[in-house]
Amino acid sequence: MKRRDFIGVGAGALAATALSACGESPQSGTAAVMKPAETIHWKMVTTWPKNFPGLGTGANFLAKLITDMSGGRIKVKVYGAKELVPPFEIFDFVSNGGAQLGHGASYYWKGKSEAAQFFSAVPFGLTAQEMNAWLYHGGGMALWQEVYKPFGLVPMAAGNTGVQMGGWFNKEINSLADLKGLKMRIPGLGGEVLRRAGGTPVGLPGGELFTSLERGTIDATEWVGPYNDLAFGFYKAAKYYYSPGWHEPGTTLECFVNQKALEALPDDLQQIVKNAARVANQDMLAEYSARNNAALQTLLKEHNVQLRRFPKEVLSQLRQLSEQVVAEIADKDPLSKKVYEAYQNFRTQAVAWSDLSERAYLNARSES
Repeated sequence: MKRRDFIGVGAGALAATALSACGESPQSGTAAVMKPAETIHWKMVTTWPKNFPGLGTGANFLAKLITDMSGGRIKVKVYGAKELVPPFEIFDFVSNGGAQLGHGASYYWKGKSEAAQFFSAVPFGLTAQEMNAWLYHGGGMALWQEVYKPFGLVPMAAGNTGVQMGGWFNKEINSLADLKGLKMRIPGLGGEVLRRAGGTPVGLPGGELFTSLERGTIDATEWVGPYNDLAFGFYKAAKYYYSPGWHEPGTTLECFVNQKALEALPDDLQQIVKNAARVANQDMLAEYSARNNAALQTLLKEHNVQLRRFPKEVLSQLRQLSEQVVAEIADKDPLSKKVYEAYQNFRTQAVAWSDLSERAYLNARSES
């Protein structure tokens, strides 16, 4: 058979298949009419201020990915904090079907499940790269899904900030005693460590941080890192900027989906939603890695921020307190214990490899 004849036969077969799929016979002579795909409209509610750099724009990026990758079959509209619901109420809102998607961080939901905190950040825990390894190839994602299942939600990693900064203070931290009596905005397990050190953790959404710090409602705050902190203008309200972010070494941001809404989608659209989250997860980490140092230089050179490092003995004491706090989570309920043990087992392996690879290389690079 000649190539031209073969192509003709193939094209004819494809046309017949298409007609048959539309309920038409290829011999009928009736033109096939394809029905336009149904457009599905979804809402995404977030804990972040509308369009806020990194976090808010990360939610926007994910929404656009889902819309574009689906060819417009799913159109996602993003609502910032307070536009539809207060920032710390998005978990219940999506669980109850008020919106199909939520964008936040799992440590905000420790009141729902203590185990949820392991999927955002653990003090002195996994870095961003190690966290992704645990979630995607170490069994972490299956555990996360188990934690959220009673609430009718399907969690997905949708961003990572990398190692965060230690926070903004109006006094120097020279010893653990300097943390006593300190009112600091710090969420999750890090907040419990601060409490154990004698401070008072305060839970506030991002949009309230600057005003609270400026007015003295809180004495200190952590947020993310230079890229975000510069945008919030914290340098106008606090003098000292501390590192490292011992409390959040690789913070995973999440997108959680109403389970019924997700399962109502055809298989291809379900896969688009899940894979869009994976793309957004990597993209956010890349953005923070690209922008943090330039923002830090602006803070130091243009705004005269005083950069400090927590003393070694303070970090050592905080690490000891962290180990106690994290271990106590395992005693709260069987699911928390299950997640804690899995996390700790993976952390042991990750630390061993990172010491041999990442740490060894970084030390060699700085010494050369």
